[in-house]
Amino acid sequence: MTTLSERISQSAFDGSRLRVILLLDLHDGAQNQFLEAYEHMRNQVASIPGHISDQLCQSIENPSQWLITSEWESAPPFLAWVNSEEHVATVQPLHSCVRDTRSLRFSVLRETGVAFEKSPEPVKSRLQSAPRLGDGVVRHALTFTVKPGTEEMVAKILADYDSPQARVDENTRLRRTSLFMHGNRVVRAVEVEGDLMAALRHVSRQPEVRAVEEAINPYLEQDRDLSDPDSARMFFTRAALPTVHHVTAGRHAAGDVQRHALFYQAKEGCGMALARLLAGQDEEVANDASSPVESSTIFQRDDIVVRLLEVSGPLGAQPAHALGIGDHRKAAMLGRLLDGGANGLPTTDEEAARFLEQAEMDLITDRRATDS
Repeated sequence: MTTLSERISQSAFDGSRLRVILLLDLHDGAQNQFLEAYEHMRNQVASIPGHISDQLCQSIENPSQWLITSEWESAPPFLAWVNSEEHVATVQPLHSCVRDTRSLRFSVLRETGVAFEKSPEPVKSRLQSAPRLGDGVVRHALTFTVKPGTEEMVAKILADYDSPQARVDENTRLRRTSLFMHGNRVVRAVEVEGDLMAALRHVSRQPEVRAVEEAINPYLEQDRDLSDPDSARMFFTRAALPTVHHVTAGRHAAGDVQRHALFYQAKEGCGMALARLLAGQDEEVANDASSPVESSTIFQRDDIVVRLLEVSGPLGAQPAHALGIGDHRKAAMLGRLLDGGANGLPTTDEEAARFLEQAEMDLITDRRATDS
């Protein structure tokens, strides 16, 4: 029998400590400038709640290669920091020093050493309790807004482009891309087998995708110039909508489910709490044999939460399950966390159905690699 821990392939909510690794390749002669920028950044990060420590390392084989590692009490405080405008401003001085970067994030599963063995039990308990069994797929999303009144034009542009080549290299493949809109907000969810960053770079270089990005530029609320590396980096930094939880029930065949996305606008400062609430409900649903929800992926940034669902049958057949509320208590919690949610709290099936209709995003296009 598949256990719940085996069904959860990704989660920021297991309470374990987080190790963040940033690999950097510096421009020649930029070491001193980089060290000055790092000292400024280190002093800023040290004051962030949840931050424990960090280290700066230089390669003994290639002096232009550097490594920054940091440890955090758990994933949520790190994600809140890395997705903030304060973080964008803090790391900006590093960009002119760096040729290439790669960020990796790991939950701490096991630890050895004298210091750890003598540490109090509460510290030990913050380790990840069990390894998660993934499905070989990395999930990520981007979100941005377009100027009000241009939604129909943007939807047409995003729906009509030719799909890029799925194969990136022998180890990486673009598996699926889904585009949704909710009002003037666009969400692009991607699934990758292999290296996410390699896939995103591959897609950004494809002529079909570049043409689409150029075509929607005049309609964006936030100006960007993708031919300028700094402008492109800033745009995609702000557009990133990270995955914070993924769970699969394992009850339905792939051909028996349909993809939907729900948009939740949290009250200011409540985005992470809302994502945690929905993740907990989806874990319960994964153990409910009567639920039509096959899988749920939760994306969150600031006060924006998007829940991507694979559902067997009509989305509204069980509106409470589809919304991520299992009972009146959780409906009340949802209402307290949503922006304006208390005014339309879904306490009956009819109210939940109306709420679900308001939250559902419009599917613009859903494309899979031919052998997915």
